[in-house]
Amino acid sequence: MKKVILLVALIFATSCQTNTKAQNEKAIAHQIPEKEVFSNEQLQDFETAYFASGCFWCVEAIFESVKGVKEVVSGYSGGKEANPTYEDVGYGRTTHAEAVEVYYDPQQISFLALVQVFFGSHDPTSLNRQGPDRGPQYRSIAFYKNENEKKVIEQYLELLESSNVYDRPIVTEVTKFDTFWKAEEYHQDFERKNPNNSYVRAVSIPRLNRFKENFREYLKEEAH
Repeated sequence: MKKVILLVALIFATSCQTNTKAQNEKAIAHQIPEKEVFSNEQLQDFETAYFASGCFWCVEAIFESVKGVKEVVSGYSGGKEANPTYEDVGYGRTTHAEAVEVYYDPQQISFLALVQVFFGSHDPTSLNRQGPDRGPQYRSIAFYKNENEKKVIEQYLELLESSNVYDRPIVTEVTKFDTFWKAEEYHQDFERKNPNNSYVRAVSIPRLNRFKENFREYLKEEAH
């Protein structure tokens, strides 16, 4: 029982919004895994998809592990304010949510598969909260860029609901995509570069491992 209490205390003592830039830059990784790098010009050859499901450090790492995904960018979307900052979004001073921009090859993975990854890697019944992170900036959003993507999301939602996958109603927002604002550079690839960060160890890595356990068929070879 004592171990359980200590674990809960550790998780709730850390959160995506409590890490300052200075703290983040002090987090040192003993070995940063290699990652294929694409230029902005090369990225234009791929499709994009946008999702929000809690702290973007966690969400970025999850989609980075999926085959067919070429790049994932952490940022902000779903709100009205221009040029949002981490401090403003993280402390709920905007209408944005922490979100990710996913570049993917549709010849290797479909938009439907990405939607499945999205729903399968977080709790879509949790309103304005994921894990220890609370507030509308951590709400669940599936963005669509066109009517076909909207149809894919809505049909999958209907399937989840009709199959009674969850005990509670799904609260995910299905929202027309408008603008994505890239987060500050120190947030990019945060989990990969900072495996010893307290939040990463207590929240991000366990969340990633749960996803890997349930979606083995979607993983890149190096992610197994």
